[in-house]
Amino acid sequence: MSTSAERAAPVKRRGPGAPAPTLRFVNRLAAEFGPLIAGCDEVGRGALAGPVTVGIVVVDARSVVTRTVLRDSKLLTPERRVELVPLVRSWAVAAAVGHASAEEIDALGIMAALRLAGVRALGEVSAAGIVPDVVHLDGNYDWLGRGGQGSLFEEAVELPSVPVRTTIKADLKCQAVAAASILAKVARDALMVEYGTDDPRFNWTVNKGYATPEHRAALVEFGPSSLHRRSWRLGVDGPAEEYDDAGAGFIDEASPLAGGKIGL
Repeated sequence: MSTSAERAAPVKRRGPGAPAPTLRFVNRLAAEFGPLIAGCDEVGRGALAGPVTVGIVVVDARSVVTRTVLRDSKLLTPERRVELVPLVRSWAVAAAVGHASAEEIDALGIMAALRLAGVRALGEVSAAGIVPDVVHLDGNYDWLGRGGQGSLFEEAVELPSVPVRTTIKADLKCQAVAAASILAKVARDALMVEYGTDDPRFNWTVNKGYATPEHRAALVEFGPSSLHRRSWRLGVDGPAEEYDDAGAGFIDEASPLAGGKIGL
């Protein structure tokens, strides 16, 4: 059993030598809420084009076994992330990915769009007959359970209520969240490669919609496409808004488990 000192120990490294995520948070949350723990992470929040994507991976604390190969997706090569997808899906009792489009981001705002993508992923899990006892969300802000406007483009999804708990850098510490980050990253990258193949002007096959110098130069030359987030500062009339998807700074200590509820 982990001691209180072990639970409070900060994670100080995020490179290849960083400690591997564990099942510690899964077991702690299972003791409080029940055995079905959903890890949740997003990708694409800071891109200039394309969707935001949310991955959900549900594990059963009564039977799950540790998988030390799982890491935060940002620490893995693209090839390794793709290789791990079948392992993640066979390891989990349920897994899904949800997207919210650039049009929905413009209409709703980024936080509501993140929630919409998360609700879509959770709805897919629920439709398969799995309702998590709690969702473990990466970060210190519960964008998933804060409520907000639904999609303007489809019927609202009515789902039962599930608690949400947040932890800073959960993708570095919890295997279920790391697994969710892998699914989300692989799914979104595949979409951006497809979009980039259809429209090669912005080099999305390489930059995945983020604000690289080449992407910004293409925006100046061609103007925004239908996949750009037109409500954002795209750099056409000024410097592009930039966001470090890996996190602007590294926070050593885990946040306390805190959060609200989401309709699931």
